[in-house]
Amino acid sequence: MKRLDGKVALISGTARGQGRAAALRFAAEGALVVCGDLLHEEAVETQRFIAREGGTALAPGPLDVTEEDSVRTWAEEAVDAFGGIDIVFANAGAVRFEPVDGQPYDDFGSTLRAELKAVWLTAHAAWPHLVRSRGCILTAGWTPVLGGSLSNRRTAKGGVIALTQQIAVEGVPYGIRANCVTPGMIDTAGSRADLLAEDHPMRDIARHIPLSRVGTPDDFVEAAVFLASDEASHITGTHLVVDSDWSTVLPGAAH
Repeated sequence: MKRLDGKVALISGTARGQGRAAALRFAAEGALVVCGDLLHEEAVETQRFIAREGGTALAPGPLDVTEEDSVRTWAEEAVDAFGGIDIVFANAGAVRFEPVDGQPYDDFGSTLRAELKAVWLTAHAAWPHLVRSRGCILTAGWTPVLGGSLSNRRTAKGGVIALTQQIAVEGVPYGIRANCVTPGMIDTAGSRADLLAEDHPMRDIARHIPLSRVGTPDDFVEAAVFLASDEASHITGTHLVVDSDWSTVLPGAAH
């Protein structure tokens, strides 16, 4: 039997990068995957990739994880199609990097909505269905929360970790588990165009990571599959750091 056989998994941010990798991997482990992304055509492409590999997936329509109606509709369409929800992976997010003294409040607020509000809305919409299935919620953190700079995303992702722990406590009476996967630098098309671009100060970050390489989406996703599976049935309220020990050498981190 596969590790997620027959489980219905909602995964946000499935158009690209970590989210697409998660959708493919969860489906390979037997999950019925409900894709969701504002980039709907690319989410549909992810659905097609899953189908070609013999998996089952649905991509209902454009998903805006910062809008309550959009998230609620996404969850309802999953239940209509597959009868329930077992796993929620609130992976989608977006960030605008600027120092405090140069960043408009709208940009700061946009990061909080895309990273933190999105997790709350997703958990809220799926909650009654997770109560019935005694399911689980996964969220995505970020290593610089443990030490470093980039204040707006660090603030938002710190909130995600705290919210995940709150959800874990509130989920205990219903058998709902909640955990956060906290990756370091992940090599995606997005990071290659930004943080790993040739003109960015962090482009050679791999030299400063103890295991001497940037992570891959699969590194992140394998941890998520574990936490979603019955193998992690005694794990809730934690964040699993998947960063090649980068967090120990970040600026501001304890040595």
